[in-house]
Amino acid sequence: MATQNKNIYSVSSLNRAAKALLETGLGVIWLSGEISNLTIAVSGHWYFTLKDHSAQIKCAMFRGNNSRTGFTPKHGQQVLVRAKLSLYEARGDYQLIVETMAPEGDGLLKQQFEELKCQLAAQGLFSESLKKPLPEIIKRVGIVTSSTGAALHDILSVLKRRDPRLQVIIYPSQVQGQGSAFSVASQIALANARNECDVLIVGRGGGSLEDLWCFNEPDVAYAIYHSQLPVISAVGHEIDITISDFVADLRAATPSAAAELVSQHKTFVSSQLTTLVNRLKQAMLNTMQHKTHQQLLLKQTLLQHDPKHKLQQQTQHLDELSLRLQHAMQQTMQQQTTISSQLKNRLQQSSPVHYIAMAQHKQQQLKRQLTQAMAAQLNQSEQHLHHQIQQLNAYSPLATLARGYAIVKDDSDKVCTDPTNLKTGDKVQVTLDKGQFNAEVL
Repeated sequence: MATQNKNIYSVSSLNRAAKALLETGLGVIWLSGEISNLTIAVSGHWYFTLKDHSAQIKCAMFRGNNSRTGFTPKHGQQVLVRAKLSLYEARGDYQLIVETMAPEGDGLLKQQFEELKCQLAAQGLFSESLKKPLPEIIKRVGIVTSSTGAALHDILSVLKRRDPRLQVIIYPSQVQGQGSAFSVASQIALANARNECDVLIVGRGGGSLEDLWCFNEPDVAYAIYHSQLPVISAVGHEIDITISDFVADLRAATPSAAAELVSQHKTFVSSQLTTLVNRLKQAMLNTMQHKTHQQLLLKQTLLQHDPKHKLQQQTQHLDELSLRLQHAMQQTMQQQTTISSQLKNRLQQSSPVHYIAMAQHKQQQLKRQLTQAMAAQLNQSEQHLHHQIQQLNAYSPLATLARGYAIVKDDSDKVCTDPTNLKTGDKVQVTLDKGQFNAEVL
């Protein structure tokens, strides 16, 4: 039966489809685990494994994100990460792309804080349009806090110093530990039910994130949201931020600052100006925080369609190739060093110095043999030449003349060998060994 081509995946298209499913299926997740096999690439990216007692998963945290962690994780360290599930297409490995990381402990509370913050923001509890302004004239102030805490003492001291005329109603509540969130929410509801004050201060003094946690609970957030009385959140120190700060109509940096907001100092105008400035700052802060939250949501949506994912995959692949190249180069250099050492040893063993000495010795022998052969050849040639000269002299007409013979030539300079060819009166030339003379035939 013929196979329909539309049902056939390539490996690349399958990995792409799996990557899209992983990234869109779960979205952003939080994960707790132990750091293992940490590698810091030359590019600054972190590659590591998160594991627990029975499983593990590969992770990548790119430089832009890990530069904001404030610490470098160590092998065996327990951490809490916020990440997106993805897939490294080149190898088909599924992995986490880590966006934030914190040591486990405070990290878990921060995770819960962020999750509740996003949940309540989505429900509109932080909307600026719902913020109630403080009354222009405040006569009675309600305080929801511990009756024995330092925060109450600070608030009362500031109110007595700045505006002794103000009446104060205390709604004592538990502000730390189990049941504290219910206690604070109940007192806020009680103050609204009695409706006997113009503004409500809700807060406590400073402490750890865990100490302040009841002000990050949904019960307190909803109680503030549903309050008909304007609520000032005054929790901890200036650097402490809680969910109550976002829901309240106004945030004060400290309990003392909250008391200053509701009290009139020597001049009413100065007090109102301070209030308006603080409200403006709070409005700007809330707007910025709301815009930041919206930006985060848009960023998460954009990331799902952003080519940055592909770039991260390619960057990770590049880091992997870089590590492999480094390893290959080291192996190649070691091999070349070994080969060079072997060739050097062989070269030393096959040094041409010995062969050159033998060749020079043989050259000297050949030179001597050549000299001797040339001398013998020259001597032989001289003897042969002498013999030839002797033979030549033996047949030379001059030698014949030396033995007493003569050569006779006629007047035409021809040698006369037959006297019958001469006539009486012919002129002849006679050549002897010692000279010549002319004669006439008689």
